[in-house]
Amino acid sequence: QVQLVESGGGLVQAGGSLRLSCAASGRTFSNYIMGWFRQAPGKEREFVARITPSGNIPYYSDSVLGRFTISRDNAKNTVYLQLNSLKSEDTALYYCAAGVVHTPRAEGYDYWGQGTQVTVSP
Repeated sequence: QVQLVESGGGLVQAGGSLRLSCAASGRTFSNYIMGWFRQAPGKEREFVARITPSGNIPYYSDSVLGRFTISRDNAKNTVYLQLNSLKSEDTALYYCAAGVVHTPRAEGYDYWGQGTQVTVSP
């Protein structure tokens, strides 16, 4: 089992920044691909970013490429998502997830956190 706890969400104005963190405990963190997903009210959960176990290869959805940065610190069992140039359409509940399959599909991840809310005001 892997337990994931997100933090860092909040209310921010459009154009602002936030840094989300996801702390992991349980099995060896460095074995897992870590992903960030988000879900807005009435919408499907969507892929945001993922990062390889070593942390040297990130992947992003087109909607956040160039604005968001995923990183990880395996010594701290933590994955981060830096959100810059935020837009109102970025408003959602953000989840981190852990898995062993390289995929943007949510069903490919085995463990999920409870989410942290990001709200971007116009």
